[in-house]
Amino acid sequence: MDLTPDPLFVQSRKALRAGLSGVPALDGVHGAPVADGASGPARTVLDELGAADFERPASAGGLGLGLTAGALVSEELGRAARGNSYRADALAADLGGPGGTALAGLETLPTGTGVVATPRGDGWELTGTATVDDGDPGTLLVATRTDGGPVLVAVARDAAGRSTGSGSWPPVVRFEATPVTAADVVGALDDSPTGPLARARLRQAAYLLGIAEGAHQVAVDHAGFRRQFGSRLRDLPAVSFPLARAMVALRATRAAVYRAAWAVDCEPDEVGTAPVVALATAAETAREVVRLSMQSCGVRAMTAELGLHRYFRLAAAESARYGDPAALWRIVGADRVRTARRAAAGEGSLVTAAARR
Repeated sequence: MDLTPDPLFVQSRKALRAGLSGVPALDGVHGAPVADGASGPARTVLDELGAADFERPASAGGLGLGLTAGALVSEELGRAARGNSYRADALAADLGGPGGTALAGLETLPTGTGVVATPRGDGWELTGTATVDDGDPGTLLVATRTDGGPVLVAVARDAAGRSTGSGSWPPVVRFEATPVTAADVVGALDDSPTGPLARARLRQAAYLLGIAEGAHQVAVDHAGFRRQFGSRLRDLPAVSFPLARAMVALRATRAAVYRAAWAVDCEPDEVGTAPVVALATAAETAREVVRLSMQSCGVRAMTAELGLHRYFRLAAAESARYGDPAALWRIVGADRVRTARRAAAGEGSLVTAAARR
């Protein structure tokens, strides 16, 4: 992996950061911290920069910059504490599905038990409740499980039995015997190391990394000018040391996320569980760094003065949107155990063969 910054990515990051800085922030300490979804204000910036073409292969009219570019876009959206309208379209594009959609139910993967698909005729009936990343979604791409495993199913806005509850954040969608057919299945969400689900997990990991980075930056800036006991906050070891440790965690998480994205782009045979590790690591980092940032800023962190509360509420919702970290680590652990058992079985067979000679 070449660690030299790519000039194109450097310029893309600057353009994204400049564009997102002009997107109005929701400073209210109650309600949704972001205006999310396909029609959210951040979407205008992404469209102006042609972000949808970053990952798209050159053969399909895109720029062919790979998943690394998608991770960069997601990271900057999180760093600016803006809504993430990029991930739904990127996942739909990976599966050849429609754009302008919203995602629902990914928090239950890999079990896929949030929305239950009951066989019915030539399709299924969906029943259950799941979080959705848009307060007023149009077509939904819902993660559920059929006999063939986890799949993403398209559900139209006017589908029977579908309702969206926007009174809470994140908003939820409910299904009561909502009919879908085999034609509505957008694609499978298998465990392929480089498949659509793995790529979606890495985009979410980058988004969480950005959320943690943004919160940490607010805390560092505040500690740099806020004075207490006759000195700046960041000159007090009780404040500066935890912030320094948080920086180490952020850099380690960044390495995990971008190493995994690079592997998907350049070394697909070496990916393994790297996307799952990156997502679990980023989720835990976001929770811990945002909590620490809130503590460092004191009571001002809970007001509209610093805007840090937006990162706190984002981390609370987004850190489990693609699966709880504990469930993700169990996937990694199970893979490690299988690998060790296969290695042990191979060694055992070699030893036995040698003894027979």
